[in-house]
Amino acid sequence: MKRLFVLLCFTGVWLSGAELTSIHSVYLLSMSRGLDQHLANQLTAGHVFEVVTDPKLADAILTDRIGEAFEEKLAGLLPVKEPAVKELVKAGAVPAAPAKDAAARPAEPTAAVGLLPTETGNKLIDPMISSTFGRARGMVFMVDPVTRHVLWSTYQPPKNSSTEQLEHTAYDIVNRLKRDLKNDLKKQ
Repeated sequence: MKRLFVLLCFTGVWLSGAELTSIHSVYLLSMSRGLDQHLANQLTAGHVFEVVTDPKLADAILTDRIGEAFEEKLAGLLPVKEPAVKELVKAGAVPAAPAKDAAARPAEPTAAVGLLPTETGNKLIDPMISSTFGRARGMVFMVDPVTRHVLWSTYQPPKNSSTEQLEHTAYDIVNRLKRDLKNDLKKQ
């Protein structure tokens, strides 16, 4: 049983590598401390990927956070067309979403009616959506914009927020990416 599990794990790594080698252009979302700017510099200087300013032209998205806030940001940048989603579900690339019943959803407040004088009218319904509490600094994820799968990730925290340190961190991240791309090419 252990051998089967190990075999399946290596097959998964090999498949993700095949996806990684098909990436030619990336779009960078804003990252903490401006790391996205340093990554763009290192990616273009090293001729690793073409950095695009239009997310619709990107084969992958680089971000330092994933989760609900990332999904909302991505949906705003790249709204997924309904037929495309149905095709992905049919192909098994994306799991089917549960049906959302309007009666099952809690009613969202539409106006600031009946608030106390100490309360503000524009409170977020879910403060975790915009919170950075659960985000680990130093994480970088490469996400497929169509399937929303994480293709690659690394953990490389900068020691401080100085420009030199951020540039060094970006250099290390890009070198790790180059090494992983080279290893994936050898596997194919």
